[in-house]
Parts: sequence; structure tokens; C-alpha cells
Amino acid sequence: MEIKQVKGNTFCIDTGMSYIPFYKINHEEIIMLDSGWAAGEREGIDNLLEKDNLKVAGIICSHAHIDHIGNNAHLKEKYNSVIAMSDYESSFCSSTVNLKVYYNSQTLSEVTKHLGHMVCETDIMIYDHQDRIYVCGINFKIIHTPGHSPAHICIVTPDDVAYLGDALISYEVMAGAKMPYAYILSEDLKSKQKLYNLKCSKYIVAHKGIYDNDITKLITDNMSFYKDRAARVYTVINGAMTMEEIMRAVIKEFNINIRSIYRYAVIERMLRSYVEYLNETGAIKLNVEDGFLKYTKSE
Repeated sequence: MEIKQVKGNTFCIDTGMSYIPFYKINHEEIIMLDSGWAAGEREGIDNLLEKDNLKVAGIICSHAHIDHIGNNAHLKEKYNSVIAMSDYESSFCSSTVNLKVYYNSQTLSEVTKHLGHMVCETDIMIYDHQDRIYVCGINFKIIHTPGHSPAHICIVTPDDVAYLGDALISYEVMAGAKMPYAYILSEDLKSKQKLYNLKCSKYIVAHKGIYDNDITKLITDNMSFYKDRAARVYTVINGAMTMEEIMRAVIKEFNINIRSIYRYAVIERMLRSYVEYLNETGAIKLNVEDGFLKYTKSE
């Protein structure tokens, strides 16, 4: 792991798997934008911060996914950090029962085992009408970009650096991604479109890139990539198929390895957003056939 300066007081931690930005308040205190993955990143983040004598005064969360808030509770306990998060996403990571509402295909015991460390207390709520937030006296601009998660946000630091979280993915990720995740793909595409209006001097994408000035092509290519994946899902639908039958066909088409119940649940959640998008856009339709919900092509 290493720390990279992006611009001014805005830096990011390169964990190997992602970029985690932070803003330096002074020589000792920082505000992190997300806190990273517990399983693969916590030890490295801890060591890096301690080596540079940095203390986490605050954390602003782009969204409440496991690889973005996995160290919230840990850092809050260690540094007494202030946590800011959208009000909606803060609610479902306030307890394992609330997490179960979001991850509804898994049992409560599975949620507790795999995701329980995501539970954290939010100190500052970010509401839909807000376009600014003050954390530790520092003013950050907020852009609401729902879709990848229910209330995903992008954050602009005082250095005019925009942290886009997972609103976009990098070309490196596109090259290897079989099926990128969106909670509601139709809303995610609207949020990507919204980013055309964002004009900043630098942009940080969590997975995983730093870009200068113009990200127009990146936005366009992201939108095309997600739509292409939806089109590939469409091609596997043959006749009337249940969600499980579509899942089986997609696993074969995309050559996805399923080695655990947890992995199956993740892939199922990813696939569902593409099927719902195809349904919303009229490419497929949902009917009851022989007592089962089945999807067919609209043509």
C-alpha cells in the first residue's frame, strides 16, 4: 500500500484493490472518503496511517457497501472518528437486522457472520436535499448519484477533486468485470448521465483510477458497458424462464464460478438488477405460468 497525492490536501491510499481518498486537515488529522475493506485492507491501512502519524478525524461514506465501510466501526473506535453518511444507507447499516432487509436473500445468521462488521453509528446524516456538508469544519460538496446503491453520493473536496466512489468504474475494471453491480440499473444510468455536468480538476474512481479534467469518454464508455451486459443477459433468455433458470444460463454464458452460498447470493443480487432493467425498459415481460414467475422476451 502507498499514499498518493492527488492535488493540494487531497490524497488517496492505493490499497492494490482500490483507491481510498482522504483530505488532510493538518499534519496529523485526516478525513477519509470511505474506509475500505476489512478482510483485505484493514491491516495495511492501519500500518500506513500509523507510519505517517495520521489520525482519522472523520469519514464521509460514498455508500454502505462492504468494501467501502468495512473499517468504519474499527476506525471510529480507534480514533473516535466522526462518520457522515446518507440517511438512508446509514439506517440499514445501523444493525444486522436492518442489513438483513437489504441483503434479503441471506439468513440473519449469514448476514451477521459475513457482514456484521459493517454495522456502525453514523454521526452526521446526509439528506437528499443537501449539496454541501461540513465535517470537522471542512466544507465538501455532495452530488447525489443513486443507483449503484440506494443513496450513493459523490464527494468533492475543497481542492476541486471529485471522489466518484462506484458511480463509475475504471477501464482496468471494465477489462476484467463480468457483471458490474448496480442496485437499480436504470437509476445508475441516470446518475452516470448526471456526471456529464460535473466539472472538476481531478476525479478519483474507487475501482480504480485517477483522471484529469474531462471524464466525458469514461462516462460514455461506462454507460455502454453496463448496457452491453444487460444485452448479453437478454440473449440467454429463451422462452419462458424463472429467475433461477436465467441465473443458470448467465453463469454458463459469463463463465462465472460459484463456490459458496455467499458467492451465489452476490451473483444473484447482481443479476437481478439487469433483469429488472430489461423488464423496466420493455425488453422482457414478467408473467405467472404454471404457478411460477417467468420472464419472456417481449418480441
